[in-house]
Amino acid sequence: MDNFLGEIRIFAGNYAPVGWAFCNGALLSISQESALFALIGTIYGGDGVTTFGLPDLRVRIPLNQGQLPGGQSYVIGEIGGVQNVTLLQSNLPTHTHSLIATDTAATTGDPTNNLLAQTNGDNSTVQPPYPDVKLYTTLPLPSGPSSPNVTLDPNALSMTGGTQPHDNMMPYVCINYIIALTGIFPSFQ
Repeated sequence: MDNFLGEIRIFAGNYAPVGWAFCNGALLSISQESALFALIGTIYGGDGVTTFGLPDLRVRIPLNQGQLPGGQSYVIGEIGGVQNVTLLQSNLPTHTHSLIATDTAATTGDPTNNLLAQTNGDNSTVQPPYPDVKLYTTLPLPSGPSSPNVTLDPNALSMTGGTQPHDNMMPYVCINYIIALTGIFPSFQ
Protein backbone atom coordinates (compact mmCIF):
# COMPACT_ATOMS: atom_id res chain seq x y z
CA MET A 1 0.00 0.00 0.00
CA ASP A 2 1.51 3.29 -1.08
CA ASN A 3 1.28 6.16 1.33
CA PHE A 4 0.46 9.80 0.74
CA LEU A 5 3.06 12.44 1.43
CA GLY A 6 2.14 13.97 4.81
CA GLU A 7 0.12 10.95 5.89
CA ILE A 8 0.30 10.24 9.62
CA ARG A 9 0.33 6.68 10.93
CA ILE A 10 0.67 4.99 14.27
CA PHE A 11 3.88 2.96 14.41
CA ALA A 12 4.74 0.43 17.13
CA GLY A 13 8.51 0.63 16.60
CA ASN A 14 10.88 2.79 18.62
CA TYR A 15 12.31 4.46 15.50
CA ALA A 16 10.91 6.28 12.48
CA PRO A 17 11.33 4.21 9.29
CA VAL A 18 13.19 5.60 6.28
CA GLY A 19 11.06 8.26 4.58
CA TRP A 20 9.12 8.96 7.77
CA ALA A 21 9.66 11.24 10.79
CA PHE A 22 8.25 11.30 14.31
CA CYS A 23 5.38 13.73 14.85
CA ASN A 24 7.38 15.56 17.49
CA GLY A 25 7.11 19.19 16.42
CA ALA A 26 10.55 19.20 14.81
CA LEU A 27 11.41 22.06 12.47
CA LEU A 28 12.42 20.93 8.98
CA SER A 29 14.18 22.81 6.21
CA ILE A 30 11.81 24.05 3.51
CA SER A 31 14.53 23.61 0.88
CA GLN A 32 15.03 19.93 1.82
CA GLU A 33 11.33 19.01 2.27
CA SER A 34 9.62 21.39 -0.19
CA ALA A 35 6.86 18.95 -1.21
CA LEU A 36 5.75 18.37 2.39
CA PHE A 37 5.96 22.13 3.03
CA ALA A 38 3.66 22.67 0.04
CA LEU A 39 1.07 20.48 1.80
CA ILE A 40 1.20 21.67 5.41
CA GLY A 41 2.94 25.05 5.28
CA THR A 42 3.46 26.58 8.72
CA ILE A 43 0.28 25.16 10.30
CA TYR A 44 2.43 23.41 12.90
CA GLY A 45 5.16 26.02 13.28
CA GLY A 46 8.25 27.34 11.58
CA ASP A 47 9.06 30.73 10.10
CA GLY A 48 7.79 29.93 6.59
CA VAL A 49 11.02 31.27 5.10
CA THR A 50 13.56 28.58 5.89
CA THR A 51 11.68 26.21 8.24
CA PHE A 52 8.31 24.60 8.85
CA GLY A 53 7.12 22.43 11.73
CA LEU A 54 5.84 18.90 11.92
CA PRO A 55 2.74 18.19 14.00
CA ASP A 56 3.64 17.61 17.65
CA LEU A 57 1.72 14.59 18.90
CA ARG A 58 3.98 13.90 21.87
CA VAL A 59 1.68 13.16 24.82
CA ARG A 60 -1.31 14.32 22.75
CA ILE A 61 -4.13 12.73 20.82
CA PRO A 62 -5.15 13.93 17.34
CA LEU A 63 -8.55 15.56 16.94
CA ASN A 64 -10.29 16.10 13.60
CA GLN A 65 -10.90 19.73 12.66
CA GLY A 66 -14.46 20.98 12.48
CA GLN A 67 -17.36 22.34 14.49
CA LEU A 68 -19.41 20.41 17.03
CA PRO A 69 -23.21 20.65 16.99
CA GLY A 70 -23.03 22.78 20.16
CA GLY A 71 -20.89 25.37 18.43
CA GLN A 72 -17.34 24.57 19.64
CA SER A 73 -14.91 24.83 16.72
CA TYR A 74 -11.52 23.20 16.26
CA VAL A 75 -9.10 24.53 13.65
CA ILE A 76 -6.32 22.49 12.02
CA GLY A 77 -3.06 23.03 13.92
CA GLU A 78 -4.84 24.20 17.09
CA ILE A 79 -3.61 22.70 20.35
CA GLY A 80 -5.53 22.50 23.60
CA GLY A 81 -6.36 20.49 26.67
CA VAL A 82 -4.51 20.06 29.93
CA GLN A 83 -2.90 17.11 31.65
CA ASN A 84 -3.97 18.15 35.16
CA VAL A 85 -7.10 19.93 36.37
CA THR A 86 -7.68 21.84 39.60
CA LEU A 87 -11.36 21.77 40.45
CA LEU A 88 -12.69 24.84 42.18
CA GLN A 89 -15.96 25.31 44.02
CA SER A 90 -17.23 27.22 40.99
CA ASN A 91 -16.70 24.07 38.83
CA LEU A 92 -19.09 22.00 40.92
CA PRO A 93 -22.87 21.99 40.60
CA THR A 94 -24.87 23.57 43.40
CA HIS A 95 -25.91 20.93 45.87
CA THR A 96 -26.90 20.42 49.49
CA HIS A 97 -26.46 17.75 52.10
CA SER A 98 -29.15 16.90 54.61
CA LEU A 99 -28.41 16.20 58.24
CA ILE A 100 -31.14 13.94 59.49
CA ALA A 101 -31.60 13.94 63.25
CA THR A 102 -34.31 13.59 65.85
CA ASP A 103 -35.07 14.95 69.30
CA THR A 104 -35.88 11.41 70.40
CA ALA A 105 -33.74 10.13 73.27
CA ALA A 106 -30.59 8.36 72.16
CA THR A 107 -30.48 4.60 72.59
CA THR A 108 -27.07 3.60 71.20
CA GLY A 109 -23.53 4.84 70.65
CA ASP A 110 -23.30 3.15 67.23
CA PRO A 111 -24.05 5.40 64.22
CA THR A 112 -24.55 2.48 61.81
CA ASN A 113 -28.05 2.71 60.30
CA ASN A 114 -29.11 5.05 63.11
CA LEU A 115 -30.04 8.72 63.43
CA LEU A 116 -28.34 11.44 65.42
CA ALA A 117 -30.50 11.89 68.51
CA GLN A 118 -30.77 13.74 71.82
CA THR A 119 -27.98 12.60 74.16
CA ASN A 120 -28.75 10.58 77.23
CA GLY A 121 -27.38 12.98 79.78
CA ASP A 122 -25.06 15.86 80.49
CA ASN A 123 -22.05 15.37 78.22
CA SER A 124 -20.01 17.83 80.28
CA THR A 125 -19.85 15.32 83.14
CA VAL A 126 -18.91 12.28 81.06
CA GLN A 127 -15.24 11.30 81.20
CA PRO A 128 -13.30 9.51 78.46
CA PRO A 129 -13.52 6.88 77.03
CA TYR A 130 -17.27 7.70 77.09
CA PRO A 131 -18.52 4.13 77.54
CA ASP A 132 -22.12 5.07 78.29
CA VAL A 133 -22.68 8.03 75.96
CA LYS A 134 -25.49 7.44 73.51
CA LEU A 135 -25.81 9.83 70.55
CA TYR A 136 -28.00 7.84 68.16
CA THR A 137 -31.38 6.19 68.07
CA THR A 138 -32.36 3.12 66.13
CA LEU A 139 -34.62 3.19 63.10
CA PRO A 140 -37.51 3.31 62.52
CA LEU A 141 -38.44 6.31 64.64
CA PRO A 142 -41.62 6.26 66.67
CA SER A 143 -44.43 7.85 64.70
CA GLY A 144 -45.00 11.51 65.27
CA PRO A 145 -44.55 14.89 63.65
CA SER A 146 -41.42 15.35 61.59
CA SER A 147 -38.92 18.02 62.54
CA PRO A 148 -38.68 21.07 60.27
CA ASN A 149 -35.43 21.90 58.49
CA VAL A 150 -33.10 24.10 60.47
CA THR A 151 -30.05 26.06 59.40
CA LEU A 152 -26.81 24.98 61.01
CA ASP A 153 -24.36 27.56 62.27
CA PRO A 154 -21.84 28.26 59.46
CA ASN A 155 -19.07 28.18 62.09
CA ALA A 156 -19.94 24.53 62.73
CA LEU A 157 -19.46 23.60 59.08
CA SER A 158 -16.35 23.73 56.96
CA MET A 159 -15.30 23.21 53.38
CA THR A 160 -13.31 20.11 52.63
CA GLY A 161 -10.77 19.33 49.96
CA GLY A 162 -7.97 21.44 48.62
CA THR A 163 -6.73 23.05 45.46
CA GLN A 164 -4.41 20.26 44.39
CA PRO A 165 -4.73 19.30 40.72
CA HIS A 166 -5.86 15.80 39.82
CA ASP A 167 -4.72 13.76 36.86
CA ASN A 168 -6.91 14.23 33.80
CA MET A 169 -5.41 11.44 31.65
CA MET A 170 -7.54 8.66 30.23
CA PRO A 171 -6.02 5.16 30.24
CA TYR A 172 -3.29 5.06 27.63
CA VAL A 173 -0.50 3.13 25.94
CA CYS A 174 2.48 5.00 24.54
CA ILE A 175 3.07 4.50 20.83
CA ASN A 176 4.66 6.60 18.09
CA TYR A 177 2.96 8.77 15.49
CA ILE A 178 4.98 9.14 12.30
CA ILE A 179 4.50 11.37 9.27
CA ALA A 180 5.46 10.47 5.68
CA LEU A 181 8.26 12.62 4.25
CA THR A 182 7.93 10.83 0.91
CA GLY A 183 5.02 9.32 -0.97
CA ILE A 184 2.27 10.13 -3.42
CA PHE A 185 1.46 13.83 -3.53
CA PRO A 186 -2.28 13.96 -2.74
CA SER A 187 -4.43 15.73 -5.31
CA PHE A 188 -6.69 18.57 -4.24
CA GLN A 189 -10.41 18.23 -4.85
